[in-house]
Amino acid sequence: MAVKVVMPQMGEAVVEATITKWLKAEGDSVQAYEPLVEVNTDKVDTEVPSPASGVVLKIIQPEEATVVVNGLLAWIGEPGEAIPADSGGDEPITKAQSAKETLPAPIPARAPATAKPTGLASPVAAKVAAEHGVDLAQVPGSGTNGRVTKQDVLNYLNGHAAAQQPSTPSVTSDEDRSYFISPAVARLAAQNKLDLSKIAGTGKGGRITTRDVQAYLQGRPKVADRPVSSMEPGSVIKLSPVRKSIAEHMVESVRTSPHVSTIMEADMSAVIAHRQAHKDQFTEQGARLTFTAYFIVAAAEALRAYPLVNSSWTEQGIAVHKDVNIGMATDLGEQGLIVPVIKATDRLSLLEAARTVNDLAERARHKQLQPDEVHGGTFTITNHGTSGSLFATPIINQPQCAILGVGAIQKRAVVINDAIAIRPMVYLGLTFDHRILDGAAGDHFLSAVKDRLERWT
Repeated sequence: MAVKVVMPQMGEAVVEATITKWLKAEGDSVQAYEPLVEVNTDKVDTEVPSPASGVVLKIIQPEEATVVVNGLLAWIGEPGEAIPADSGGDEPITKAQSAKETLPAPIPARAPATAKPTGLASPVAAKVAAEHGVDLAQVPGSGTNGRVTKQDVLNYLNGHAAAQQPSTPSVTSDEDRSYFISPAVARLAAQNKLDLSKIAGTGKGGRITTRDVQAYLQGRPKVADRPVSSMEPGSVIKLSPVRKSIAEHMVESVRTSPHVSTIMEADMSAVIAHRQAHKDQFTEQGARLTFTAYFIVAAAEALRAYPLVNSSWTEQGIAVHKDVNIGMATDLGEQGLIVPVIKATDRLSLLEAARTVNDLAERARHKQLQPDEVHGGTFTITNHGTSGSLFATPIINQPQCAILGVGAIQKRAVVINDAIAIRPMVYLGLTFDHRILDGAAGDHFLSAVKDRLERWT
């Protein structure tokens, strides 16, 4: 029987999304949980997986159509199978239409009896489950209405691994070995989208260790850093939904806030020494220790010390936020950038911050973020130094009070105790809303970030 593909609920506040690209054409074969179509909502590109295996019988909505949650996208079925005569949905469901109509109750897509409907599993969770051969019907969901999240699948994998491990380890078969893993290995594999059945385990009984995963990653063919641009001189480049959203947001920010910037320089010697001493330990625990994690933790501590920076301007007054939620600007190449948000950043250890940075950045670049993960930020950090920039004056991410720009770390000659020394230095640039902060307040906050970095232990 033909199976409906519907627009999934991708966030609590999300009521619609725009189709950006069909990954399959009518008549193409598709496997259950294989990415079928890319959709965009509020700068977030997300892959919607197929709810069942078969062929694409009919694509209902074209690219660039805006479709409400649970709106019909396509039909999947057996070759030559007829779709219901009253299937409808030949016209795009637009924002204007959705405003006039009451959304129907969620209707999960029909799927094989052994699979949980995709409406009850996030696209990322479905993809991780497919990669590891997990039956989603067996995974308890912790999300809204029992929705299965990526973490639920990873927790299931970790529990399955523990249950499968014998008291006296022995060499396992290839089909069992993918579950014979530690939580750290499971996280590392999920972050890098690895098929663990292809990795030789050197641990006891053929157990796969984090070193085995790292060795496999180092041996994989490297992908080019950036695709070759197709831009031609004299041509007009069509605006993507992401680029339109960025343009509108930036223009509105400049119109809204009086921007002021202050620049300071920090000695990164203590951070570099700490990272060198601990990066292998962090890797063993499933986290790649980047400098971004240090900047985020330092900023979170400074935001707690100077809560006025963690605020927003309103007509009623300055709203000082209860939570510290730091957004990190992530480069998407020619598509622009996106700012996933690290929630409750001030309650994270350096290890937890590093894991979160790795996870969000990886999923952002592979279009696996959920809309809720780019909302709720109270402060933003942009590490423009990754492209060689020394310092910059970034635009505030509204309705936040400030944004921290981090430049490239460079060895420079500095004067210490009246002597010239070579130190790894970095420029820190804070752009803030002058309606909320005066120069001294901005400088005090930035000094706190600088001091934390220089005194890292």
